[in-house]
Amino acid sequence: MGKSINIIQSRAVPLTIENIDTDQIIPARFLKATSRDGFGKNLFRDWRYENGDEQKPKAGFPLNNPAYSGKILVAAKNFGCGSSREHAAWAIKDYGFDVVVSSFFADIFKNNALNNFLLPVLVSENFLQQLFDEVQKDPSTVLEVNLEDQYIKIASTGAKESFDINSYKKTCLLNGYDDIDYLLNMKPEIEKFEKQYA
Repeated sequence: MGKSINIIQSRAVPLTIENIDTDQIIPARFLKATSRDGFGKNLFRDWRYENGDEQKPKAGFPLNNPAYSGKILVAAKNFGCGSSREHAAWAIKDYGFDVVVSSFFADIFKNNALNNFLLPVLVSENFLQQLFDEVQKDPSTVLEVNLEDQYIKIASTGAKESFDINSYKKTCLLNGYDDIDYLLNMKPEIEKFEKQYA
C-alpha cells in the first residue's frame, strides 16, 4: 500500500521553465534500475549540476537554492511532455515532492503521477502566476493542497482555486490504495454480489 494523501501544507519550489519533458526530469542514462528507490538524486540531473557532476551544483537552479524547499513543486505549463517513462514520476516522488502544480500536464505523465501517489494539481495560468509571484517574493510562503475538498490555497493571501481529479484516483490517493489494494478493499462487496447471482 502506498502513502495516502489528503491535506498537504508545505512550502514550495518554483520551476518557471515551460515544456519540461521527461528526459529533462530524469535523463535516459538513469533508467536502467527497476526499483523506484534512488531516482530522486538524479531528478533534473543535467540542470542541477555542471556536466552532471554532483560536486558542481548550478547556483541558478531552484532545487539548488537553499531558500526553496517543501513537498510541492510548482512548474510552468506543459510539464511532463515527451516520452512516457514512469521513472519521471518516480524521481519526483523519491526526491520528496508529493504534489506537482502546473497549468498543463502531459496526459501520460499525469496518469503515471497518480499511479505513484504523486498528486498533479492543474490550475489556471492566472493562478499559476500568483503562485510563482508569492513563492519567489517570499520562499517561506506556505501552500495548502486539500485533496478531499479539491482546492489549492496560498496561506498568506487566502487566494485559492479548485482543481479536478478522477474520482477513482482520488479514492486511491486518500486511502493509499494502488489498483490491487482497491480491489482487495472491495472484496466483501464483490463476494456479496457473487452470492446474490450465484
